[in-house]
Formats: sequence, C-alpha cells, structure tokens
Amino acid sequence: MTFFIANWFLFAAALISGALLFGPMLTRGAGGGRVSPGEAVNLINREKGVLIDVSEPVEYAAGHAGGAKNVPFGSLESTADLPKNKAVPVLLLCPTGARAQRGVALLHKRGYENAKAVAGGIAAWREANLPIERST
Repeated sequence: MTFFIANWFLFAAALISGALLFGPMLTRGAGGGRVSPGEAVNLINREKGVLIDVSEPVEYAAGHAGGAKNVPFGSLESTADLPKNKAVPVLLLCPTGARAQRGVALLHKRGYENAKAVAGGIAAWREANLPIERST
C-alpha cells in the first residue's frame, strides 16, 4: 500500500494512457465508423467500395467527390440506389461528415455492416487533393 501511495502519479498516468489508447476503439466499435479520405480510396480500389454522397442535390451539384453517387440523407432509409451486395464497403460523404456519420447508423440498421463515413467530409476530401466534380 505504501508503494501505491508513494507512486500514485505513475498509476494515474497508466490509467490515463490506457483510456487514451482504448477509448476511441470503444466509442467507435471494433470496425470503426469513420475512415480518412485516403482509407476510403483504398477501400474503393481494393474492395470495390461504393462512394455515396448524402448531401442535398444542390450541395452535390456545387461540388462532390469524383465518382460519388448522390443519395440524399432523407432518402437513405427507403432508397433502392444502394448496392445489392451488403458486404461491399459503402462509404458515405457529405460537406462536413456529420450527416454521413448519422447515415452510417441508418445503413447498419438496413444490414450494411461495412458502411463507414469519410471523416471530415468533402472538406477533408478536398484537403487530401482528391478529385472534386461539379454538376452543371
């Protein structure tokens, strides 16, 4: 007990570092709910992932990730525009990433366990110098 009292700060540091290491894994789940733009590109190229922009049509037309299909957030629960194969990675994207993250939860309910949000949204996509297209 004397050792613990004399070195309480070491035990506190160990607890804090453990929480910092395992906290993100516990809050996102084992598979994680977000991927970086670079990881999204890898999933598209290696696992035939599908990129879906959940922005409203006006936002989509103003600028979207190259090759992204527009399925507005409001229609995610009922649309037939999603891949038939529910094992394929479905990568959701929106201007900030907030709607995409909520969309992941909706797709998980529909059986798309490989659904992930692109962290940071279109802004992060643009910052990673990935292609942006505009609709006319």
